[in-house]
Amino acid sequence: MATKVPAADVLMTLMGSPYESDIVTSALRLSQSLLESGAKVHVWACGYATMLTQQGLGDSKPRNLAAWSTEYPSTVTVIQEMLRAFPGRFHWYACRFCSDDRGAVVHIPEVPLRAPTKFAEHVAAAGKTLYLGVM
Repeated sequence: MATKVPAADVLMTLMGSPYESDIVTSALRLSQSLLESGAKVHVWACGYATMLTQQGLGDSKPRNLAAWSTEYPSTVTVIQEMLRAFPGRFHWYACRFCSDDRGAVVHIPEVPLRAPTKFAEHVAAAGKTLYLGVM
């Protein structure tokens, strides 16, 4: 049975390498602001952005030599906290093809894998679509 894509005010498509620029930080901050203003937000991770929700990332980033005693949350932790804080209004999806192609197949349980052919359904369900990253 086909899964219906819930309606969203904004669909953000993250493309390309997540650590090449500030794209991920910008996407997370924009998502947070939109959600706090009452919007429904979906994120579609494509390309290497599918690595952001890998279970193997753990709860925190590796320690920073300049601030050894400070722990910083991993992207998995930040995304999970946002999913818990905004249930039913924030959804994160990962492209199955891109995940498989990069060996990024063990996502956190909250992130469903979607076939690239389903992307059009996500665009149709969103009021606005933003593309962040490589095009």
